[in-house]
This record gives sequence, structure tokens and C-alpha cells, in this order.
Amino acid sequence: MIKKTTLQQKSNYRKRGTALVLFSLVAGMVGLAFASEPLYRIFCQVTGYAGTTQVAASVPKSNEVLKRIVAVRFDANVNSKLPWSFRPVQREIKVRLGEQALAYFEATNNSDQPLVGTASFNVTPYKAAIHFNKIDCFCFTQQVLKPGQTMKMPVTFFIDPELAKDSGADDLRTITLSYTFFQDNDQSAVEKLAAKRIDANDVNPRRL
Repeated sequence: MIKKTTLQQKSNYRKRGTALVLFSLVAGMVGLAFASEPLYRIFCQVTGYAGTTQVAASVPKSNEVLKRIVAVRFDANVNSKLPWSFRPVQREIKVRLGEQALAYFEATNNSDQPLVGTASFNVTPYKAAIHFNKIDCFCFTQQVLKPGQTMKMPVTFFIDPELAKDSGADDLRTITLSYTFFQDNDQSAVEKLAAKRIDANDVNPRRL
């Protein structure tokens, strides 16, 4: 009886040790991803972590457009340090799985100086992120708005028909795509804009 108990204890210790090692490895990999911005971005895109959407060059030709319809709602926010107004042109559109869709947002610079903004984004519920694919989006690049300028900003996307095979998404009927604009720390695009203005105004040849 004592021998059996001892063997069982040793077996339990081994299992706990193995579980601890595996947990440490996974935690280390996740920690490394968080420590490196490029790795973190890849990690988020691959897993859909925190509602990070996927990126696609186009809708795959092999994609099948299904009858199942999902309502996509749009949400727009602006960080308090950026004096812009920002809103979705349409509050909601309904799309079929596998169907390419186009939506617009509108931003206005309410300040008296040109500003560069960058938009962060996510989708909710988070389980939809792995199936939500953006083809083109204003959030991929910096956006420069002149004082008082209003600009329409498009986003082209599709929802992967593989969502229909995801048992965890059987109850998914609505997806919310949310953006928040921040003032970009890199305002060099404003300087380039000013330089272009100077070049455009300097039309007279200089005389020596």
C-alpha cells in the first residue's frame, strides 16, 4: 500500500511538473509577443486577440457567398487630445458571408492647424475577429486633415464564410466594427504637406 501511494505521488508530481513547464513555455511565447510590437501585431492578427481583424488582398475567388446574413454595425470615437469630429456615414449594413462590402466614415478637423491622425480598431464580439477581413481601410495609414477639412474614409471588407462552420459562432448575428482616432506622434506628414504648398506657390523662376 505504501509503495502504491509513493508511486502515485511521484506520478502526480511528474504531471504537475510537465503542466508547469508547458504553461511556462506558452506564457513565455505570449510575453515575447507582447514585448515586440511586430510580433504582438502578428499574434493578434493570427488569433483575433482583443478583436483584431484579419487583412486580405481581396476576396478569394474560391469564396462562396452564403445566404447567412450578418449585421455589421459601425462605431466611431476620438481621443480627447485630437480636436476632430468622427462618425460613421451609415450606422449599420447587412452583408452575406463571403460578400465584399463597402462602408464609409467621415472625419473633420475642428482645429486651426493641419493634424495627423491614426485610427485603432477592433470588432466585437471578439470571436468574430478571426473571420472579419479588411481589404482596404483608412486605418492602414496616417490621415492628414487641413484646418476645417472634412474627409470621407472608406473601409472595404468581407466576412469569411468559414464563420458558418465555427460552432462557437452559431449565435453570431451582429458584429460591431469600432474605430478610435488618436493624434499621431509623428506629425512629419504635416511638414510634407506644407512643403508641397511652398513648391506649388513658388511658380516664378528665381533671378540671379
